[in-house]
Amino acid sequence: MGSKAGRWRRTALAGHLETGHEGSPKKDAQGRSQSIEAVSPAHGAIMDRLPAAFDQSFSGASEDFPALLRRKALLQHAPDLNASDGNRSFVPTESTTILAFKFSGGVLVAGDRRATAGTTVVYDRADKVLEIDRHSIMAIAGVPATAWEMARVLEHSFQYFRRTQLQEMSVDGKVRALSKLLRDNFGFVMQGVGVVVPIFATYDSSAKPSARLYFYDAMGAQFEVTDYAATGSGSPAVRGILYYENNWGDKPLQKLNEDEAITVALRALDTAAEADTSTGGVDRGGKIFPLIKTVSREGITTLPEEKIAQVFNQRVA
Repeated sequence: MGSKAGRWRRTALAGHLETGHEGSPKKDAQGRSQSIEAVSPAHGAIMDRLPAAFDQSFSGASEDFPALLRRKALLQHAPDLNASDGNRSFVPTESTTILAFKFSGGVLVAGDRRATAGTTVVYDRADKVLEIDRHSIMAIAGVPATAWEMARVLEHSFQYFRRTQLQEMSVDGKVRALSKLLRDNFGFVMQGVGVVVPIFATYDSSAKPSARLYFYDAMGAQFEVTDYAATGSGSPAVRGILYYENNWGDKPLQKLNEDEAITVALRALDTAAEADTSTGGVDRGGKIFPLIKTVSREGITTLPEEKIAQVFNQRVA
């Protein structure tokens, strides 16, 4: 009996499975026989529509990149100071006219104290000569807000490297760090609100020459000079003075002592101020003198205003 019951259960199970498999394809066939509803033409093809930000009327051959920025209102136009509706363009504060040259004691770096916004004198005691570390000075021409932030980033970078590596960053590393900051800032430069053109001076007693001097353009290109550098709106006059003193003066610049170097710097900035309204030079009435620092083997020295005034009264005025 057990044998017959087992055969009966297996036969019933096989019949059930066969019936199930036969029904399933029929249902699938009926499902496949139904027509597929077409997508409504209102949806359109995704690739048929261009992004909204793409300007189909723009042709790269018809205008340059700054013209494109102006057309998109991303580049500031010259301010209309006579506008009566109050819709004047933003005018950033700018610092101008810095210089540096090598003298017998190292590198002298000087800058006038005037900061302007268009034709307005915003401040007459601006600090344009900044200490980065014990042997590095950055002088700034351009927008102070951007330049001061760059100086803070450089200072922290140099400190971090010194504390983690237990040694000073190389001169090449320092000048390239500033170059990268300028290159990263180029977007603001193209908008007309963040241009910075600095001078970098440093002293490395283990290298030859020990006194090193660099100037930069707004895109971050670095140029090492042998004798002197100047940037800012008054720099053409300053370079003329430094060129004359270096070639036809009593001594070449690199043989001047400290007092003689201060004299040349004061003469250069005072001459630039005569032709450039953005350069402060020496304010005789307000007794405001340029800021002058030197970097040498011993480190950075900020020359006291009393000494600068004394040299000015004895040799320049």
